[in-house]
Amino acid sequence: MAGGRSILSSVVASQLGTHFPYGGVVPELASREHLRAIVPVVRLALERAGKTWDELAAVAVTAGPGLVGSLLVGMTYAKALCFARRLPLIGVNHLEGHIHAVVLEARRQGRCIEYPALALVVSGGHTHLFEFDQGPRYRLIGRTRDDAAGEAYDKVAKLLGFGYPGGPVIDRLAPYGNPEAVRFTLARMKGNPLDFSFSGLKTAVLRWVEQRDLGAEIQARRDLLARSPCPTLRQWLAVTPQATLDLLASFQRTVIEELLRRAAAAAETCGARSLILSGGVAANAGLRAAAAGARLPCPVYFPTLELATDNAAMVAAAAFPKLERGQFADFSLRAEANLRLA
Repeated sequence: MAGGRSILSSVVASQLGTHFPYGGVVPELASREHLRAIVPVVRLALERAGKTWDELAAVAVTAGPGLVGSLLVGMTYAKALCFARRLPLIGVNHLEGHIHAVVLEARRQGRCIEYPALALVVSGGHTHLFEFDQGPRYRLIGRTRDDAAGEAYDKVAKLLGFGYPGGPVIDRLAPYGNPEAVRFTLARMKGNPLDFSFSGLKTAVLRWVEQRDLGAEIQARRDLLARSPCPTLRQWLAVTPQATLDLLASFQRTVIEELLRRAAAAAETCGARSLILSGGVAANAGLRAAAAGARLPCPVYFPTLELATDNAAMVAAAAFPKLERGQFADFSLRAEANLRLA
């Protein structure tokens, strides 16, 4: 990060291949992969940036939320670097990083996000609405009460034999189905109307599958994955009948409607002048297209596809304002699986 506006390097070590056979993230394997990759990844990032250890101003690290074993690997390494190089330590909330990925992109493009903003963070583990103001200051105003949106995608994909991660596959196939073919009921929330719920939608998909004899169809997709871990679109279409494509399109339409309906209501409630849509699900083409064409009360900002999923650049972007303010952590900073952003 240079001047809070440019990315000198961004190195990502993907673990998809490690977790793919298990249909989801295995915490112990994730920790081991973090431990194996962290030293070479940091060295490569410095090399690509053309920087040395002596040129670093601080070390930023994710303190949570997330898998505590993986967080501990990063936390321990960051503290060791700071101790050895006498550098200040900056703790960053993972959700804060996703928000600042969008702020970083806007600055790089010469665009100005107007405040107060509304941030919708959507991923496999999170579906949160934050009122976001300069400072920065965050106020949680809505969240999922059960499954996160990305989690619902992955569970539906696994149920239908599309493997893990399921969100990108559903997104690729949804345009080939009729989004009006299967009518799902939108969640009605008691209490806070800005909260989300996706467990009912997931259950509705399960009931749809149970009412049909899809065993052979689902097995055909599983066999395809066994032969080819990364099937092409043509291969997926060959083993996915139109009725299932219609289901996927209807499922995606409902998720997108849930997200944008509550985001629009929240933006009106807090008088937001910008809507930041971030997190892994922000890479979803259907969501991006729907948000761009929706009648929302304020402009919408997305991260690039590279910054939508987890990466270190977004952590650096969130850390930069703290560096400017001298807001450093000491070595008592802990990794917290359920760290809140407030």
